[in-house]
Amino acid sequence: MGYTFSLDDVAYLRSDAGCAALSEVAALPLTPASHLHDIGVARKTSPDRFAALVETVLLRRRAQSKLDGADGWLFTDDALQQATASPVAGHRARRFAGRDVHDVTCSVGADLVALSQVAARCIGSDLDPVRLAMARNNCGPDQLLLKADALKPASRATAVTADPARRDSAGRRKWHPSDFVPPLDELADAYAGRDLAVKCAPGIDFAVAPWADEVELVSLDGQVREACLWTRGLATPGVTRRASVLHGRGEWTITDAEPDDCPVRAPGEWIIDPDGAVVRAGLVRHYAARHGLWQLDERIAYLSGDTPPPGIRAFRVLEHAHYTEKALRTSLRAHGIGRLEILVRGLDVDPNTLRKRLKLAGPDEATVVLTRIGSRPTAVLCRATRT
Repeated sequence: MGYTFSLDDVAYLRSDAGCAALSEVAALPLTPASHLHDIGVARKTSPDRFAALVETVLLRRRAQSKLDGADGWLFTDDALQQATASPVAGHRARRFAGRDVHDVTCSVGADLVALSQVAARCIGSDLDPVRLAMARNNCGPDQLLLKADALKPASRATAVTADPARRDSAGRRKWHPSDFVPPLDELADAYAGRDLAVKCAPGIDFAVAPWADEVELVSLDGQVREACLWTRGLATPGVTRRASVLHGRGEWTITDAEPDDCPVRAPGEWIIDPDGAVVRAGLVRHYAARHGLWQLDERIAYLSGDTPPPGIRAFRVLEHAHYTEKALRTSLRAHGIGRLEILVRGLDVDPNTLRKRLKLAGPDEATVVLTRIGSRPTAVLCRATRT
């Protein structure tokens, strides 16, 4: 759960004395081995606020891999966990370019910073006064911030964006949209008739949001980060599902408006495991059609082809056969495989348990794709390659 900040804590951390104390605490290792010593130093630095200082330094260190330019930011633990990674926030913000926009669950301001770079005007609001005070620090003195209930509209003629809380008071993740804060359907009802975007966890069942005109799944560097539900003028005409893939070399997107004609065939020269955003958006066939690939099975997301798409990690096929543990062990010994990546889809196989039973030995490494083709369990032995 982390430390519970107060408004007095925030005021102190923003003061000259607080900034100086933060600099002193930031110089400490704050590792498990140095914990007792470092806490003692922090306590001497500020007897009344040392816990807030230590927590802030630790949160800033965690934020470095997630948020750009957040060295001087203030967070709560929950707020940092739910904050949108900067590349994803920037991607989402671009749909609001030139618009007036109201972030009705602005928290500590991570999305507001991205929106302010492209929108005509931004408003941020939240019910938590501590997070609003932190947003004032993070977004700067010119950012318009309000204390307001997201379910009671406090603006007009703006597009609206929201990121409902998805954890309870004990930090446990909530999965049902009616348990979100604010609840998903109540949020949609409150802004019916307004252009609305709602950030959600990527595992949500999108059938619970029939009011969404477009559902977008977004991944960053191979990890699916979020879903966004777009309505009305923020949605793309003719598109109901989209996958957007962000990585260090740029980004690309695919939608259900594209063709989805692809055959089903036996494994070819390559196996391709589509990005998770493509899989969760239900766009595997569209991705296959775009790149001239085919499915191994209509119900399985693995694809195959003679040439893999550029810029991905693909798997060159060495051999494939009916899967049994005994047959796989024999094949791995014949190839001298001592290190094995195990990918599974469509079979009830635990990779870690299987790896131990295989008793691997040899100088080489490989990947095995365990899947079902029709009713036949199949093992495809491959070598991973970056295309």
